[in-house]
Amino acid sequence: MPNILSFARLLLVPVFLVLVITGEDVFALVVLVVSSATDFLDGLIARRFGLITRLGQLLDPAADRLFIFATIIGLAVREIVPWWFVAAIVGRDVVLLVVGIVLANHGFAPVPVHHLGKVATFCLFYALPLIMVGQAFPGVAGVTDPIAWAFAIWGAFLYWWAGILYVRQTAGLVAKSGRATRFVSDTLDS
Repeated sequence: MPNILSFARLLLVPVFLVLVITGEDVFALVVLVVSSATDFLDGLIARRFGLITRLGQLLDPAADRLFIFATIIGLAVREIVPWWFVAAIVGRDVVLLVVGIVLANHGFAPVPVHHLGKVATFCLFYALPLIMVGQAFPGVAGVTDPIAWAFAIWGAFLYWWAGILYVRQTAGLVAKSGRATRFVSDTLDS
């Protein structure tokens, strides 16, 4: 059941993106609320009934990332969010993709999620819907936009800070692995 909810969230991403790009902000917010509810429910169900699976552990963050990308890209197309913000968020995830490949090539699993990364994602999850609220209901934009942008900028900063920590952690693991490999190789050659 939790994986079905995660798949449903993934299917909502293109619907959401089209709604954002076409300026159907109220409907986009409805899709975002439904997605958030299913995100909460799939986690709750998985934990409560012991249905945590590796597939679910992959689908859930993938859906989260895709919703973030869909939101910032859709808002950038409409010139509500600057493209440098899109580059900052997507660029950090590209760096983490490379980090994941490096870890896999050295036989390591992905590094655990850092609390700073969770805080950064929370900031973005808070900021982007607030920007959408300001678009859907212009009368409240004077209140929601400053709060949204404060969270967005902090989120981007913390997103990169957490990314740097992941890179440092990966470099440390790879360096240790290289020293261990050389030690074993030198010992066997003796």
